[in-house]
Amino acid sequence: MAKKYVIQGQKILKGEIEINGAKNAALPAICATLLAPGEHKLKRVPRVRDVFCMLKIMKHLGAEVIFENSTLKIDTSKINKYTVPYELASQIRASVLFLGALVGITKEAEVPQPGGCSIGKRPIDLHIKGLELLGSEITLVHGNLIVKNSGLRGCEIVLDFPSVTATENLMMAAALAEGETIIRNCAKEPEVFFLGEMLKKMGVKIKGHGTDTIVIKGKKKLHPVEIEVIPDRIEAGTYMVISALFEENEVVLKNFCVEYLETPILKLKEIGAEFEKVGKKSFIVKKKPPLKNTKIVTAPYPGFPTDLQPIFAVLLTQANGVSIITENLFENRFLYVYELNRMGAKIDVENRTAVITGPTKLVGSPVKATDLRAGAALVIAGLLAENTTTVYEVELIERGYESIVEKLKKVGAEIEVVEGGIEDS
Repeated sequence: MAKKYVIQGQKILKGEIEINGAKNAALPAICATLLAPGEHKLKRVPRVRDVFCMLKIMKHLGAEVIFENSTLKIDTSKINKYTVPYELASQIRASVLFLGALVGITKEAEVPQPGGCSIGKRPIDLHIKGLELLGSEITLVHGNLIVKNSGLRGCEIVLDFPSVTATENLMMAAALAEGETIIRNCAKEPEVFFLGEMLKKMGVKIKGHGTDTIVIKGKKKLHPVEIEVIPDRIEAGTYMVISALFEENEVVLKNFCVEYLETPILKLKEIGAEFEKVGKKSFIVKKKPPLKNTKIVTAPYPGFPTDLQPIFAVLLTQANGVSIITENLFENRFLYVYELNRMGAKIDVENRTAVITGPTKLVGSPVKATDLRAGAALVIAGLLAENTTTVYEVELIERGYESIVEKLKKVGAEIEVVEGGIEDS
């Protein structure tokens, strides 16, 4: 049955919140285990819907999976299928990452075009072009990508755009290719660097991951690894903004990596927050009123992350003056604006620009998550608003946030999970 979150707003938050491992690092890591038959151990893996969906695909392919607490053991020694089922691929955008791994380990594979959040067009042309240069033949048949190859060979690839998943797919395929592969205009996100470190531990000769040029010398055989997933910078950024909602909040964020969030932190300080280090990887984020208006422009890492712009938009409804957010990556990323305006926000959207006028008082209302990050933004709005906010379609939120309700309740939020969707209201 569908469920919803019911939030009583304007509660002061005090306590500790532990940041989980990064969903967007765990997903390619799960796929990469296919490259080396044997038992892999991934630590600090978030227990979120996207991870469970990827594991269902792994089991379908023949992997044995044990997931206890945050430790994931995957045995890929008995992989016997090379076709990803549509009913699972359609639920998650990251299913496209099976392309790179399967291309490396088999001469023929089939992967449906991926699903995921409806935040805009995310073409996979870059993936196809790169894999074809490596020696694959790819055709689209009834919505499925049919991949054939008679042996991958190293080459030089220039990406038209620094796509994260395209970079990761090509890294995995190149890991088992003959000779040297050079990938230029790569994504530089921490999650890409993490995948490079994992491949290195598996025996791949790789350098430049985390920069715009990656050089990989493929090997015929790799070995299983044990590795800990890096902290989730988007989850950390989300709780960072939640901590800055009220001047009285005292939330300690643990396992917080400042180096992954330098641009959002600079922007949050500009708006009106201060950071206090209270441990090796622990910080308190405090509101320092009055909040100031600002301009945000999303861009590939190390620019401002698109996944955090809905989160910051809520905070900017409380800033003095006019703030402007320009979304350069996904054309449908502003769908959440209509829900925030129902709560009292004053946000105008034209094309890829949102103009936020503040400060405005938010009032609790029934709202609907339109995607993963939009849903998190609406939860933040509910924490800030007067009275009661009901957030529907929360399954989208749980794709990327582990135990978000439990974490918020632990620090004093009044939020409950209630059975029933919009159709039940």
